Amino acid sequence: MKHFKFIAIIFIFFVGILGILGTENVHAASTNDNYLANIKKKGALVMGTSPDYPPYEFLANQNGQNKIEGADIQLGQQIAKNMGVKLQVKSMGFDSLLVGLQTNKVDMVIAGLNKTPQRAKSVSFSNSYYRSGTGLIINKNDKNKIKSYHDLKNKSVGAQVGSVQYDSMKKLPDVTTKGMENANDLIMALKTNKIAAVAMDQSVAQAYANHNSGIMTISSGLHSGDSDNNIAFAKGADSLVNSANKTISNLQKNNQYTKNFIPAAINKMPDNKNQSTANSMWQYKDFFIEGIKNTILISVIAVIFGIILGVIFALMRLSNNWLLHAIAVCYIEFIRGTPQLVQIMFVYFGLGAIVNVPALTAGIIAISINSGAYVAEIIRGGITSISTGQNEAALSLGLSSKQSMRYIVLPQAFKNIWPALGNELVTLIKDSSLASVIGVGELMYQMRAVQADSYKGVAPIAIIMVIYFVITFTISRIMKYFEGKFSHGTND
Repeated sequence: MKHFKFIAIIFIFFVGILGILGTENVHAASTNDNYLANIKKKGALVMGTSPDYPPYEFLANQNGQNKIEGADIQLGQQIAKNMGVKLQVKSMGFDSLLVGLQTNKVDMVIAGLNKTPQRAKSVSFSNSYYRSGTGLIINKNDKNKIKSYHDLKNKSVGAQVGSVQYDSMKKLPDVTTKGMENANDLIMALKTNKIAAVAMDQSVAQAYANHNSGIMTISSGLHSGDSDNNIAFAKGADSLVNSANKTISNLQKNNQYTKNFIPAAINKMPDNKNQSTANSMWQYKDFFIEGIKNTILISVIAVIFGIILGVIFALMRLSNNWLLHAIAVCYIEFIRGTPQLVQIMFVYFGLGAIVNVPALTAGIIAISINSGAYVAEIIRGGITSISTGQNEAALSLGLSSKQSMRYIVLPQAFKNIWPALGNELVTLIKDSSLASVIGVGELMYQMRAVQADSYKGVAPIAIIMVIYFVITFTISRIMKYFEGKFSHGTND
């Protein structure tokens, strides 16, 4: 009977999750096309983008602050202006953009996005606003060796995963294609001779070549990699699509996107080619300071709530009540059995379909929940390590079971598990970097911002490695100090 109840609890748990997931489709099916009216009513058009694709979208340093710039941003501003509203730009990982659109985190996505049959099944697309060609970025030392894609035989070529350039390179015979998610990583691989060339959108390739010494761009000679850039909207948002298409049509009459938006975006990019690495990185000190603040904020709040959740679910799992025990087991095993990155995205996008949760709040909630599952097992292990004689002695002195647990067992258990809790805190600080996928401005996010703005790949990585080490080493020393205090108190 107990096993049957336990299975029933697990079944209800997963049905609940599926129910949350199902709300997205129900909402979409029952909503009429009042998208444009709603946007005009709230006075703002929210644009989602991934600012790591200059000159279309990139993060620029203006008076020590992050600001998203680019040709696509100018396009979004023009669309919003024609709608009579203001534009709000929300940054997130490229892979999260369409999910954000489907869960109403953003109203439209402009990110050098290409319309595909698969994507068209879940979102609506505008007409093409720009047709881009494919360029090759090579080291200047290879300019006499590589003049087009014909010279890539028996060589390795890099391209962004999911791009049309990646698909085109994969089709070439005798060419090894290496896919990476971030353009800066591809440039680093090229400059360190890990690959012979990078296949990229022609305008993006030119932007990187203009701001990096030692590399240059050439025409690929490969027209199969050309692609149309489109704007994505929620499925069925025809009023928004029609409004955007009117703006696109007006811009195309004078070829404004190519003649005005792209050159203006390129002019806003910093020129760091002749500047030393130390000087260029010092300009971004405010970026790193902001990243440290958010990383510590996430970690401190998450560890507090993680310990609270850990104590609650550890006691529930040790409880003789089968319902409390089953709930605790479901929570602990499910959280420990799924990737934390997925949990962060689920809280932000999944629960966000019901309640509008800001990115920072969603990151803290997800990391707290994840930490709570691991802390629960640490605390449970600490409690079970205490001799049963301690509890029996407390009961014989007239203490209740709750008093015995509070005043006798838990204090001793925390002394035993202190090193493990310290390790969990260090791990949590490092895992906070996963929140960057939903646009939380912690250290990893700021590092990507500095890479995109400075066009220096290795230096920002080295800096945040040192920062993470200083933070975690300091935490470890503090935890070690209190561990010694506990041991000293025990010996006394």
